[in-house]
Amino acid sequence: MNSISAARASDLMINWELATTTAARVAPAGPRFSAAQVSQEVAALRSAAAEAVDHVHRITGLDAARNLGADPAETLVVDRATWSKANVESFRELLGPALKIALEQKPELGKEGSSAQVYGSSFAGAELGAVLAFLSAHVLGQFDPFTQNRLILVAPNIAEITTELNVVAEDFRLWVCLHEQTHRVQFAAAPWLADHLKSKITELSSSTMGMASGLGDRLGEVIEQVRAGRGLIEVIQTPQDRETMSHLTAVMSLLEGHANVVMDGVDASIVPTVKTIRRRFEARGKTRTPLEKFIRKLLQLDVKAAQYRDGQKFVGHIVDTIGMDSFNIIWESPAHLPTEQELHHPQEWIERMGLA
Repeated sequence: MNSISAARASDLMINWELATTTAARVAPAGPRFSAAQVSQEVAALRSAAAEAVDHVHRITGLDAARNLGADPAETLVVDRATWSKANVESFRELLGPALKIALEQKPELGKEGSSAQVYGSSFAGAELGAVLAFLSAHVLGQFDPFTQNRLILVAPNIAEITTELNVVAEDFRLWVCLHEQTHRVQFAAAPWLADHLKSKITELSSSTMGMASGLGDRLGEVIEQVRAGRGLIEVIQTPQDRETMSHLTAVMSLLEGHANVVMDGVDASIVPTVKTIRRRFEARGKTRTPLEKFIRKLLQLDVKAAQYRDGQKFVGHIVDTIGMDSFNIIWESPAHLPTEQELHHPQEWIERMGLA
């Protein structure tokens, strides 16, 4: 078992095909489109993504943003099932090293054809598929720096929320694309960032996967802890995990906060109804069902949303204090990334960087 590859360990521990089919089957039905409407929506989203390129370059001032993503072929417009499938592929690669470590620690879990291997991989695949099914109905877009390395837009969700919020479709498409295009620029400006994040994710998931044989038994405990107000990560992580998680929290908050600053850097000359979009989009959380609220708590989505708001405040403070050009040194090195402490006290980052 010591010589097993990460890819093979990944396939033994998680039934990825089941994850894909479960996500496609369980995901809520999206809005119905005719073939002509699908073509129109895809073309409109690709046009919005291309239009966002120059705006992101101007607002960020990053050379890496120049013409990045201008080719419509670099933007993938998908449905919910395809988004889930793309993320299954990402998880398969990201979790491979951690699953390899888990099998080296507990080789009995990877004995092909055994009850532990068959049922364990099926349970993990179905569980992952169910999570992706929920997320696939809520994600508007993403940039995947690990496998796809291209911008992905989820057409039915963007169209559905456009209708739900009763906003101008052209404006909303561009507003969303500004955020996602910024993520593409971040990883181009910091070419080391994808590998850095991947190593930290592997570090955290390796520790978690080492407990794999006990996670199923603890599912009831996890649910009770979540009902009591604690998050899933708090239940399963060690002190070392918390340190890694703190770093990942700071980095992800930075990425999302920076994208929000860019997204909000536009005015009515670019997105005429931007104020209406912001107001109505932020008010969406008040109308969620009890089930949605529970699942969001289980996945810590609201915690993440709060962290991203912190990231936006961090970036906004620094840009207002020393300007975007000085802020951009943050993309030069892992040492320039903020700590979670600095995320809440941006002046400390400014002073550490010698920019006070």
